[in-house]
Amino acid sequence: MRKKTKAVEPGPRPSGFAGSGGAGSGDPSGSPRGGVVQPVMAGVVLAVVGFASSFAVVLAGLRAVGASDREAASGLLVLSVTMGVAAIALGLRYRMPISTAWSTPGAALLVTVHGVAYRDALGAFAVTGVLIVLAGLSRHLGRALAAIPVPIASAMLAGVLLPLCVAPVKAVAEIPEAALPIVLTWAVLARFERTRRWSIPAALGVSAVAIVLTGSPGPLSWPSLTATVPHFSMGALAGVAIPLFVVTMASQNVPGMGVLAANGYRPPLRPILTTTGAGTVIGAPFGGHAINLAAITAALAASPDAHPDRDRRWIASVTGGVMYLFLGLTSGLAVTLLTSPLLIETVAGLALLAAFASSLHAAVQAPATRDEAVITFVVAASGITLLGIGAPFWGLVAGLAYRHTRPRPRPAPGKDDAASGDGVTASELSTELSTEQGTGSDGEKGGEVALRRN
Repeated sequence: MRKKTKAVEPGPRPSGFAGSGGAGSGDPSGSPRGGVVQPVMAGVVLAVVGFASSFAVVLAGLRAVGASDREAASGLLVLSVTMGVAAIALGLRYRMPISTAWSTPGAALLVTVHGVAYRDALGAFAVTGVLIVLAGLSRHLGRALAAIPVPIASAMLAGVLLPLCVAPVKAVAEIPEAALPIVLTWAVLARFERTRRWSIPAALGVSAVAIVLTGSPGPLSWPSLTATVPHFSMGALAGVAIPLFVVTMASQNVPGMGVLAANGYRPPLRPILTTTGAGTVIGAPFGGHAINLAAITAALAASPDAHPDRDRRWIASVTGGVMYLFLGLTSGLAVTLLTSPLLIETVAGLALLAAFASSLHAAVQAPATRDEAVITFVVAASGITLLGIGAPFWGLVAGLAYRHTRPRPRPAPGKDDAASGDGVTASELSTELSTEQGTGSDGEKGGEVALRRN
């Protein structure tokens, strides 16, 4: 019988870390065992915040690649179903708060795509899912991903996000009567820690009211899955599939594992990648672009706020998965209410400001890699299409080319790549995959070794 991976106590924590002792330590003698109300409520909040704060980005991305309202609603529905099923399956299997989400940076990437037909985009989504599965099965693909330095990957993501992040500014200038209330609502709620997580859902509500008052909502329709046969083209594979895979791995899966590790969990990575990759492949014909490990909302299920006892927090992620199944039924209503492209992009831009700031900071903080990061950012944000391939891919190419042609400074004695800002997180991901692939089918032993290593 296989030994089950268990969450274990991490190393020393900073003082003030919730759950560092007493009832919050996870110790059976000092923490309350049982009780489901707290983790269930945490799971409900997780799903509502995750869905409401970023579904506008998904709709904007799908519409940018030519999806009709019916196809966009289908994409939102299948994403909700696949990530809900994945969260339930992984949470029940490993008894850890493994939350899943759709790839919000990936949806933002689609907004920058030009000249790609909807069927071609679906083919790229399917290939992205295959690449995620292969990343879990093949150590070579994990190493290839680790070869992309974090500053360059972050710069590409920042370039992808920039056009959406300036949308609120354009909306205020073009339709101030509708956009200003949205921006002001977001600004007031985002100012305070207690209300920050509700700033985007509130802005969404204001935008829906604005659309209703202007008399422009579309006809209400019940959501249904609409299948379209994917088509595979080289332009879409290079311009959509590869950048989508990179931003999903670097901006979602890697930080998602970091959030879990920071809260004392180290689940096996291989089944997470194969599950979410398979879900992406299944959802592609219906309009789903990518699902992955949750990053931002992962803390809502993995932290002591979900439950003082670590062994009970998996209930939060499973509840979140169940809630996603129900929220998917609102996809038709979401498409009906959000019919103004500029207002959709306004809410999406506000939702992505924090991600843009963190990715830009990660891109330029290390002086040794700043030049190639800036080159990557400028090209990725340019919006160009060359040989039928979009700007994010060319930004990645330009940054890597500059990196490999410039003289490499020799690190000071006692310093390694971590000091020079060279993608330590991605390297650790590759190492963990290699460790897991040398163990049992689910990589449990590798996960335990990796946790002890930390």
